[in-house]
Amino acid sequence: MSACRGRGGVWRFLCMVGAVLPMLAGCTAPAMVLGAAGVASDTSITWEVVKHLHAKMTEGDDVPCLRLDSVARALSPRCGAFVAGSLRSADIRAAQWQGCPLSVALENPRLWPVVPELLDKGAQPEACEGSPLAALARVPGCPDFSAASPKVLQSMTYLAQADARAVDHDVVRMLSCPGARAVGLDAVLVRWAEQGELDPSRVGFGVLGALDPSALATPLARALESQGHTARASLGAYVGVQPAGFETALRHADWAALDWWFSRVPELVRQVPPTQGAQLPWVPLARVLVPTFMVRPEQQGDMIDFLVARGADPRQGLPFEPHTTVRQYARAMHSPWVARLDGVPFTVASRAATQEP
Repeated sequence: MSACRGRGGVWRFLCMVGAVLPMLAGCTAPAMVLGAAGVASDTSITWEVVKHLHAKMTEGDDVPCLRLDSVARALSPRCGAFVAGSLRSADIRAAQWQGCPLSVALENPRLWPVVPELLDKGAQPEACEGSPLAALARVPGCPDFSAASPKVLQSMTYLAQADARAVDHDVVRMLSCPGARAVGLDAVLVRWAEQGELDPSRVGFGVLGALDPSALATPLARALESQGHTARASLGAYVGVQPAGFETALRHADWAALDWWFSRVPELVRQVPPTQGAQLPWVPLARVLVPTFMVRPEQQGDMIDFLVARGADPRQGLPFEPHTTVRQYARAMHSPWVARLDGVPFTVASRAATQEP
């Protein structure tokens, strides 16, 4: 501290802070600043330096909840449970210039209680870059709608009806999943179908392929087929992040859904068309051999038997490497199912597709 003698004002303060900081190394930033503040109380200039140092030391830290506006606080789980009635309309209007509070609230089930009040106090789905419901629908898996209050479910239904952008591949998947059907949210899809929102000439995706595989046996799927939707047309390209319906059924070993697809498009058992232009077709029997493909890897053997029984052939060539058969592919990856594939009879179709002896 002797080096600080003879200096004044800001320089003396900085010198003293430099000497004190090592002793406060174990302290929190606020404690350090408070200690420095006691030293810096002599001039307003040095106090400005304290505030600058505090800002630097706390840079990147979360803003204290008390300093957040009502919307930011409600959408920050770290600030505790949402308090009904705490949102201010002015904060909602300001927030919509910076983002979409509805999307933020919907994609996190912990924030669902905020949604009804956001809508009641002026939040508009049109202010969002995309459908707020789609933000939730992009999250993998079927949301736990049983945890949603009646008001939250009503808000979701409203957003599905009020925002035309909600007619989306991933939203259809979400609203037809088991959890959504259990709480009646699939009624939105029924209404869309009745109102013509799902007409094949209006949507840019195959609705039957967008349905959750478990919904293919429902009256809704039968109604869609009667309106002109076909399984074959539902194998095309689409905009969305959730996998195509047939692939989802294969991953989850949904036997009934797979038979639904095979009965309408029999060649799917041997080759599936790509859903994007840059992709190649793929072979289901080869895909299920990948250890990480199936949700329950212990079902690999049953799936191999299931596919072979419906016409899959281990000696079929692969689209990305025609001279390599499914069986050779299994050997190359040291699959435990090589012996089972070796036992499959050699068919006329496979003899035409490959030169494997």
